Amino acid sequence: MCRWFDSGPSHSFLNDKLGLPVFSGTPVMNDRVKLNSGPKESGGHGRWEASSPKMTKSKRPQLRRAIRLPHATAMVVGTIIGSAIFVQPSSVTNLVPSVTGILLVWLASGILTLFGALVCAELASTFSQSGGVYIYLKEAFSPVFGFLWGWAMFWVMHSGIIAAVAVICSRYVAYFIPMSDGGIKGVAISIVLILSLVNYLGVRPGSMLQTGITVVKILAIILIIIAGFILGSDLPQHFAVGNLPDTGVTLENFLLAMIAGLFTFGGWHMVTYNSEETVEPRKTIPRSLILGIIIVTFCYMAMNGVYLYLLPLETVAASTRIAADAADKLLGFGGGAFMSGLVVFSTFGALSGIILAGPRVYYSMAQDDMLFGWMGNIHPKYLTPAKGLMIQAVWSSVLVWTGTYRELFTRVIYTEWIFFGLMAIGLILLRRRSDLSREYHIWGYPVVPLLFAFFSFLIVLNQVVSDPAESVVGLSLVLTGLPVYYFWSKSK
Repeated sequence: MCRWFDSGPSHSFLNDKLGLPVFSGTPVMNDRVKLNSGPKESGGHGRWEASSPKMTKSKRPQLRRAIRLPHATAMVVGTIIGSAIFVQPSSVTNLVPSVTGILLVWLASGILTLFGALVCAELASTFSQSGGVYIYLKEAFSPVFGFLWGWAMFWVMHSGIIAAVAVICSRYVAYFIPMSDGGIKGVAISIVLILSLVNYLGVRPGSMLQTGITVVKILAIILIIIAGFILGSDLPQHFAVGNLPDTGVTLENFLLAMIAGLFTFGGWHMVTYNSEETVEPRKTIPRSLILGIIIVTFCYMAMNGVYLYLLPLETVAASTRIAADAADKLLGFGGGAFMSGLVVFSTFGALSGIILAGPRVYYSMAQDDMLFGWMGNIHPKYLTPAKGLMIQAVWSSVLVWTGTYRELFTRVIYTEWIFFGLMAIGLILLRRRSDLSREYHIWGYPVVPLLFAFFSFLIVLNQVVSDPAESVVGLSLVLTGLPVYYFWSKSK
């Protein structure tokens, strides 16, 4: 019978200003976590890992530290900015039919995402193992919480988003090369396999590709912003409302718009998955999270400002191709080709970072004997979790070809926020542990993590109230990991 994880010993897991963090303190050392023999984390390949006789006796290839601050920041920005900001910000506009209100929603969503990033920043400065949220939940609560995160990631959340973004990229490729549905699926699978191969060949080429695409993407956004405000100054009206009814802005609709906005910031936490491939992760990851969220928030607000400057509010609210409509308004032609090319390029870059990140969680789970042991193997030449990348590529391709990613992903994605809320509460619990030290202390403690936890659970509550049947199905899919976990624990 196929088992989800391999056998092995059990572990007990459980600036005064907002801006770049000031670091102090010493590396965490405790009875569960230690640094193996090998180069230090600032430049070598040593792993901070759970103590295990199996790991200390064997000398296996280790992950290579090649990700520095520019690459880590590019990963934060690149994985967040995909297609939504170019295609359909209308969900926010319909809920908040006010220019000022719309910009405030995007600002508030960015600030709340920054709160989540600050939570991750402190946790990343405490634990430098690869795995991110998996490690934080495991250490704060119990192995079962970390396992459920990894379980949901592989089967639905992470693999599902790879499938979804690949299909979006392929559909916009079809603007230039007409294809059938089968052709679109084939191109999507090819994109997944190509980017998986790039990341298979080393973290350096994968992170360099991610950085290059992100830089070009940001330059394109800046060009759009500048061109929009300069060339659009000749238009007869700016920030016009049009015929959209003025229904006012209620607190309920503002919160619902914030929830919609928060989903467009998805992926901000993925940089924490790569801690063991990051140079000085306890400093680099917190800084990259903060810088990345600030950059994305600026881009989102500025892009929406351009849309509202060029187009009436009623057009923005109804549009499903907002960047194309803005280009048509500005130039009079070429909107479809412009928008399609932009989405292809942007989603390709986002997908590169998403594919790079996921296998590091499965690698970390395997190191903790919570997954097949071979998922923790590092390629002897390329120093990447090669088998994890392969199995992720295969399963994501299956989801693309069968089309099941739509049903699974839309039902399960909201449960991600349950884990985010628990992560914020976990930070407070971990502050009580005397055996841990950290190099960054979150700004605004404990208000910031509590606020982030509150809004995380509010998103979950909103989903449950608005669609209880689908919510139950989604949560049940995640909880199918419980009997698997407990069966294995009992067998040990």
